[in-house]
Amino acid sequence: MSFKIGEKLVYPNHGVGVVETIHESLVEGSAHPCYQVRLLGTNSRVTIPVSNSDRVGLRPLVRRQDVGTIFRLLEDGGFDPTSDWKGRFKQNLDKMRTGRLPDVADVLKNLNWVQKHKALSFREKKMYERARYLVVSEIALVNGLDEREVETEVERALDRSVARKRSTPRAR
Repeated sequence: MSFKIGEKLVYPNHGVGVVETIHESLVEGSAHPCYQVRLLGTNSRVTIPVSNSDRVGLRPLVRRQDVGTIFRLLEDGGFDPTSDWKGRFKQNLDKMRTGRLPDVADVLKNLNWVQKHKALSFREKKMYERARYLVVSEIALVNGLDEREVETEVERALDRSVARKRSTPRAR
């Protein structure tokens, strides 16, 4: 996938950025075209070789018409957290690395569920905060809304999810 100057994109686990320039840069001794991306959340800049953009998972923003799907995922009441925190952490880390918004939303939903039942480890708390930031910031940008407004809607969706899970009888 290729991007143009001024285009917004998502850099997995880092958030939304904008392509500021495309320039030649030395990589392993030879010149290669690179994106200079400014991450909107931190205002930091990162250089990514164009040839590595697929490998690192650069992707366009989620489409506005797909935001409803993300909210339905957040509130569906379906959870699949592994009970042992190490397995759960690895499973969630793999999803975060994909950079796909549905995967990140699933991590947020699962960690929210776990958090309602027991304390998260330090690393899981950081992952929960990162997932919430990534979901909220991308949806806010796509819909042109304030992040606080989107955060409130995300929290409501997560609360509905927990309520649905509690009202669903367990299989024996």
